[in-house]
Parts: sequence; structure tokens; C-alpha cells
Amino acid sequence: MSHWLRNPRSLILGPLVLLLAAILACGSSATSTPQPAAPASKAAAASKAAAAPTAVPSKKEKSAPAPTAVPTKAPQVTAKPSGTLKVGQKELGPYVGNPKMIGNPQIFLNSAIPITETLGMAGFDSGAVVPMLAESWDISSDSQTWTFHIRKGVQFHKGFGEMTVEDVVFSHRQIADSEKHARSANAKEMFFAENGSQTTPDDYTWVVDMGQPFSEVPIYELIGTPRAVGAWMVSKKQWDEDGEEEANFNTAATGPWEIDEAKTGEFWRMKAVEDHWRVTPAFAELIFMEIPEESARVAGFKTGNLDTFVMALDSIPEVESVKGATLMQVPNAVQAGINFYGQLYLPARDGGGESWPAYNPDNPWVSPNSDITSPEWATARTVRLAMAIAVDREAIVRNLLQGFGRPITLKDWMGFEDRLPSPEETWPYDPARAKSLLAEAGYPDGFKATLTTAIRGAPSEVEACEAVAQYWDAIGIDVDFQNVPYGTYRPTAVARTYEGMSCHNVGPRLSPIQGMASFLNSGNFSWGSEHPITEELIPMAQKSVLPADRIKYEDQIAEFYINEVFGQTGLYAVDNVWPVGPNIAPWSDFVKQGDLRQINGFEYITPR
Repeated sequence: MSHWLRNPRSLILGPLVLLLAAILACGSSATSTPQPAAPASKAAAASKAAAAPTAVPSKKEKSAPAPTAVPTKAPQVTAKPSGTLKVGQKELGPYVGNPKMIGNPQIFLNSAIPITETLGMAGFDSGAVVPMLAESWDISSDSQTWTFHIRKGVQFHKGFGEMTVEDVVFSHRQIADSEKHARSANAKEMFFAENGSQTTPDDYTWVVDMGQPFSEVPIYELIGTPRAVGAWMVSKKQWDEDGEEEANFNTAATGPWEIDEAKTGEFWRMKAVEDHWRVTPAFAELIFMEIPEESARVAGFKTGNLDTFVMALDSIPEVESVKGATLMQVPNAVQAGINFYGQLYLPARDGGGESWPAYNPDNPWVSPNSDITSPEWATARTVRLAMAIAVDREAIVRNLLQGFGRPITLKDWMGFEDRLPSPEETWPYDPARAKSLLAEAGYPDGFKATLTTAIRGAPSEVEACEAVAQYWDAIGIDVDFQNVPYGTYRPTAVARTYEGMSCHNVGPRLSPIQGMASFLNSGNFSWGSEHPITEELIPMAQKSVLPADRIKYEDQIAEFYINEVFGQTGLYAVDNVWPVGPNIAPWSDFVKQGDLRQINGFEYITPR
């Protein structure tokens, strides 16, 4: 009998789950062992984190449901914050708070802390976007004009006064003008459209006419933290008075934590904001420590130097050995896939008709002809299919993810699998056929390829990508595996200079279209694949006001991805498990569901 069946105690995050009060009251040394999720049925496939957005356009002006934006079940911390909360991270990089200059992983960590806040937030239960820095928003009957009602009385850090609509417009403009932010093109097209308008009738109202109807999905993606593509508010006054550099490293934002000190490669130190408008943290100080090695993070947890940390799932037994420790399981937290870079069948932006640097048809998976009926395209597709079916996804889930997951067909479709042409996993493990396909494509002895893991804080992400390299090696592909910091790899994806493959993980999606901006020629960050067919379909889905129309285009895109083995193939969906040290209490009722790769909800963590 497996370890998991012998120890069935679990603490699982979800809308109906209660904390294990008895364990906490008794100070038991036993941890609460999470259980691997059963395979999702078609009826249960829709993830709670991919729930429908809150405000849906209607035939009349409709305001999004407007709770106080202080979650009704949030604990009210009345005592003065004290003590230090210590968190182990794989990678921090330099601290960056400027919404125009920030890249990854900093943007991802910043949305999870939070030092920063957005107009909305992903709810604790469904993940639907609810108001945060905006008290509410209205959507016109034609879904072209959004009116944001800005919350009054919100104070910036560092003494820069109250947030007004001037700061809101300034902050979104920073995102739109960014050369690093993955959704800068979306922000510019939606919030600052050349054929639209932006008006501010008073200090707390922003009226945005987008010039054309727009789906709510890419808008909610930008305004609903925690997501690594959020548009957060910073003080325009600080920018004007202190300059770009000071505003970047000593950020005056609005969250319950403010940056205090940071040292690249070592730590970020944040201090609690007392009397914060939403919630005052119980701890006076929050420290992120950069500890790349899993064994070192585990050791830090076991010795009490860390209260929680980004954990590989095979470290669960080590956590269980710590007296008073427990575990929190986050269902459907991550979806991972393989991206095929260099499939850039459109000319580079502003390149005078020249191709992007990474377009190299000498790479076997890239076609010299974008016509999907051509023999050249068929050969490259055969290579990509061989690589897709050479990977044993079931073994990765079983052995590296400890059973906390399931194979998936496409990244971005976690929770929407029942809409795919076949709800079953499409890439069955078949190494013999994979070798035959390579020979059929003219590569009986394989070829050389680069594979890079995108380190994003997901469980076992490096180990799973190393396994992919080994499976490809077994069919004759000579893989150069690169385990480099995400900050090193990402600029090559932005510039379209990277020619290999990547293992990439993302969080739950509001809708599959949410992640497709990075397949567009206009996108900042790129998944490495752009094609005239998707260049037509993706914007149509992005701008579809009616859900039925959006779903129609999303499903056509999925069919193209699968039939042509284009752009990406899915690897797995996985639950995340967060270790909870003996000095802190689980906070499962206060986890924001937008992006669950990184730990979030620090402002709600209390001492045991």
C-alpha cells in the first residue's frame, strides 16, 4: 500500500474547507498529508480557479458585484504587527517595483506578496475577479466602455499620500509603454486605444472607451491580482519628485507590505503597513530568501529558519518529519507544457519584412513553408509529433509529482479539457513510433536541440523538464539541457532569439484565451510560435463579447494546435503543496485563486 493511502489526513484548499482546528489546538506533531487528486471527470474538469468572471456585459449598464473589497472573512488584525515571517524562494533576482521596467520572476513575486495591488483581485473561493482598488466597475451595453470607480482613502507607501485616478491612469500607461511586460500590447490596445478615449470626470472615476467591443477576459487578466501580468498602482507623485530609479527600488505602492531593503541574489525584506485599508499583517516583517537548492530550503525549514518555502513534492516526507508542521494542498494550481520555439512564420515587427532572429528552418521542427498543406510543413509536424509522444507524462506525474497531477493535452486548457476534440490525453507515450516518425522525417539518427526549463516556482519543474530531456535522448535527440535562471532565459524569448524548446508552467486561466497573447506577433513575451492562422483567430477570440463566440474561436485554435502539433503540447496539471511551519497557522481560507504557482496570502498568515 502506498504512503499516501497509509496516511489519508489532508488539508485541502477550497471553498468549503475548514482548518483542522483540533490539530492546531493540540499542537500535534503529525502533518496533514495531502492526497493526490483523482483524475478529473468531464463533469468535474472545470477548475474553480477558472470560474467565469464577475462582471459580464449585458444589454444594459451593469456594475460588477461590489463587496467592500475587504474579503468578508478576512481576519481583523488589531494587535501591533510583530515578529518576522521567513519564506524560501528558488529565485528572486533584483527587486524591481516599476510597472514599466519589471520583468519575470520579479513581477510574479510582486503580485504574490503583495507589495502592489490592482483594481481587482481573484477571489478566495472561485477565483472570479472582485473589486480591490476599484470599488466597482460598469460595462456599457456594447462592451466598449468600462467605467472604474476608484476606492477613496487608499494611501501610498513612503508618505506619498492618497491614490487618485491620476495615479491609476499613470500606472496603466506604464504597463502599456513597457518593453518587458507580457501584456503591454493588450494594455495599450484596451486602455489607450488610438480610436478610443480615456476621461477622468473626477478624482475617483476613470472612463475608458476602448474604441471597439472587447471581451472581459484580457481585461480581468490585467486587473485581477495575483497574476504575473497584472497592472498595479504606483505613485505618480513619487515618480515626478524622486525620479524613475528611486521609484523603481523604493516603490510607493498600496499593498499591506512595503519594500524595505533588497539585495540581489540574497533577500527581499518587506515591512508591514499598519492600518492598511484592507488588512494589517500580523507579522511586522516579511523576508524572502533566495535559496536555489531544494535541499537547502528543506534544511532551512527543518531548522526553523524558514516558516514556509517553495517545495518540490518529493520533499513532503521531509516536511512531515518536522514536529508541528503541516501541509496545505492547492488543487489545479499549475499547468505545464513544452513550447517549440522558432516557429515564427510572420515577419518581425518593424523589421522591414525580415524574419525574427529565431526563425531558422534548418531546425527540424520548423518548416520553411507556412502553408500547412505543404510537404515541408508535414515533415516539421512529424518531427514535433515524434517529440510529443516520446514523453511519458504518466511516469512524470507518478514519480516526480508524487501522483499530485494528471497528463494534459494542451497548456492553457486546464479545467476546460472537456471542450478539446478528445477529452483524453492526446499524446500517448510511444517511443517506438516516435523513433519511426523521426526516420520518416529524415532524421533516423536524431538531431541536436536545446531544452530550457522556465523556473517559475512550480513544484518539481526542473526535475520534470530534465525527464523530458532524457525521453528525447532515448529516441536519438542530442539535448543540450539548460537549467538557467528565468531572468537569463526570458529576454531571449522576448527578443525572439531563442531557437530551442522550453518547459513552461502557467497558473489557472480565466479562459484559454487568457494566455494566447504570447502567440501573437504583437506580443511582448513570445511562446516562440506565430502563424497567420492563429494571428487571425486569437484577436477574434480576445474581442468576442459573447462567451459563445469566444469559445468557438478558442476551440478552433485548440484544434489547430493539436492537429498541427503547433506551438506547444501539454505535459501535466498539478496540485501545489505548501509547507506550513510550526510557528505559523495554515491560512487556507485566505488564498487568492488567481495564480497558485507561488505562495500567496502572506498578509493573512498569523502566528500559531
